[in-house]
Amino acid sequence: MAGKKLTCLTCGQVNRVPEDRLGAGAKCGTCGEPLVTGKAVEVDPAILAKAARNDDLPLVADFWAPWCGPCKMMAPEFSKAAQALAGQVRLVKLNTENHPEAGSKYNIRGIPTMIAFSGGRESRRQSGAMREPQIVGWVRAG
Repeated sequence: MAGKKLTCLTCGQVNRVPEDRLGAGAKCGTCGEPLVTGKAVEVDPAILAKAARNDDLPLVADFWAPWCGPCKMMAPEFSKAAQALAGQVRLVKLNTENHPEAGSKYNIRGIPTMIAFSGGRESRRQSGAMREPQIVGWVRAG
């Protein structure tokens, strides 16, 4: 069985997971953390870049900052979307205040901005706060 490559969002190790285990609590072979949680996971730029480059499962990153009102409004909606999309897509968050270089690298002009990665490259982006059904719809439409 081939399986899907997934980068551990905690330690950065690339793991191969059988497709039938994606929703069944697959864990990182190095650190033991769950690979598919149904939660939006906070990541740093290095983990985001590695996961975007290596993962077989689509990845959606929310670029945000703690001082941003629309970002605060979207945060619980993004978390609900992560739960709704568990096993199909992984949702991550990157704090642009803590990692300003990521804003430049990914050409972020306003926040919140979501970027979808698939097959090692950016496939699409969306700026502005969205509710959970809109986020899920946007992700599935890609």
